[in-house]
Amino acid sequence: MKNPKAMINLHQILPLFVLVLSISLLAFPSSAKPDDKAFVRCLLNREPSTSTIIYTRSNSSFLSVLDFLAQNARFLTPETLKPRVILRPHKESQIQAAFYCGRKHDLQMRVRSGGHDFEGASYVSRKPFFLLDMFNFQSLSVDSKSKTAWIGVGRSLGQTYYDIYTINSSLALTGGFWPTVGVGGHISGGGYGAFTRQHGLAADNVLDARIIDVNGRILDRKSMGEDLFWAIRGGVGSDFGVILSYKMRLVEVPPTAVVFHVNRTLEQNAVQLVYKWQQIARSLPVELTLTVQPRCVAQAGTGNVTAQAEFITAYRGGGVDDLLSVFGRFFPELGLTREDCHVVTWIEVYPFLIDVRYDNLRDIMTNRNPLGGRNPFKWKVDFAQDPIPPEGLQKIFDHLFKIPPQASQLGWTIFGGGVMDIIPPSRIPFPHRGKLMIMRQIVFWNANDTKEVVQSRLNWVRNLHDITGAYVPSNPRAQYADYRDFDLGVNKLYGKTSLERARKWGLPYFGGNFDRLVRVKSLVDRENYLESEQSFPVQPAKFRFSENSGVAVE
Repeated sequence: MKNPKAMINLHQILPLFVLVLSISLLAFPSSAKPDDKAFVRCLLNREPSTSTIIYTRSNSSFLSVLDFLAQNARFLTPETLKPRVILRPHKESQIQAAFYCGRKHDLQMRVRSGGHDFEGASYVSRKPFFLLDMFNFQSLSVDSKSKTAWIGVGRSLGQTYYDIYTINSSLALTGGFWPTVGVGGHISGGGYGAFTRQHGLAADNVLDARIIDVNGRILDRKSMGEDLFWAIRGGVGSDFGVILSYKMRLVEVPPTAVVFHVNRTLEQNAVQLVYKWQQIARSLPVELTLTVQPRCVAQAGTGNVTAQAEFITAYRGGGVDDLLSVFGRFFPELGLTREDCHVVTWIEVYPFLIDVRYDNLRDIMTNRNPLGGRNPFKWKVDFAQDPIPPEGLQKIFDHLFKIPPQASQLGWTIFGGGVMDIIPPSRIPFPHRGKLMIMRQIVFWNANDTKEVVQSRLNWVRNLHDITGAYVPSNPRAQYADYRDFDLGVNKLYGKTSLERARKWGLPYFGGNFDRLVRVKSLVDRENYLESEQSFPVQPAKFRFSENSGVAVE
């Protein structure tokens, strides 16, 4: 007779078996390919006009449409996961159909405005997805009397600046430097630029918006409510829906500006000049846009390489004499001369600030192709609270010599000394107020470089980031959502991402605003359809959020 204690009780182990099987299925999701044809049929049935906007992989234009606005060639390799389908809507009903069919057929949506996501997250995914390309949403309506404009998210900054200028040359949009950047992503992540010290970020100047949520509802500020309206002004709009357009406050500008580029090498005391530049920056007039670019350059006729600081400035507060007076008072060590200064129309400030030569202003401002070509790159950023001391600056300059001169680009733009010191960090999701400057750190390579070269370039920019990290505040170390960086961390590929994991990237971007953004995400996208590598983790209904801090508690 068998020992009863040794007998297996099927009724006891069956629940355990089911539990283990369930966990296994979650850990190893189905490898079945999504049914692209069913998704397309759903679109056509839901909205027949989508027949003109669908690009499948068999379409001869598929790759050209995909690559057209993909600004980082790092994500144009054959190995990069491509969308199953591309949609280029021109009507709101087509976006509503995309939401419905994407959710029905479990196909992730990625939304692209200008394609400048530095990690490619607007057109690349780790899961099967379709791309919603907002290129055709290029409406612009300017009201000179109220000094406002409704701007479609498919426009570029350069197009928008130029078209506003042709309508009313005394009004301008507060936004970024690079003309090819898309309006939608730029504004929804913050948007700093030439007018930031005087008028704040682009997101600070949003008055209204139109958005389609995951349920297909078209909402404006009144109907979406202030929580969602707050979130899409600096909290990355694609986490919450598809933004259609923004109503922006325009600012008055003088007809001309004074600009200069002045280079000073290490032999010309560049380190001490950059240190002094940082020290006096907060005291300078808010009408000044101030950038310095540390870089390596070849010395003419010698073949040797040296490092230099390129001081780039635009002044909208007066003429050449006024600018010389300001620098004579605050920064005589630079040795600025009248010959260094040039008077340009305010719209010409943009190509000057990014050091782009041009023959036709309209062409350079409205061209959607990447300026200077399309190369792979990695971009890092820091926010400095206080001046970096000379010994820190010397370490940064020394690091520049470790790769070829054309392989790096650094740009430090002053934030401090104006309204950015006054606006509360919780007014919109962008929290980085009161900072001295934002520090861009970029490394490039060629598409045909070996893996060893690519890895060495990535190591170089990460090591540079380690150097600057010693001179900026930490816990959290401030980062910029518009300069997305997966080095900070990403969400789980499958299953739910914990708040603790998401805070690794969320706190650097959003500081104390992160938990409020999680709350808004949990309210407007309960199924987490608009999921990405750095999307806010949806929390269940059992979570409560403190009205004061937004912190989630069980």
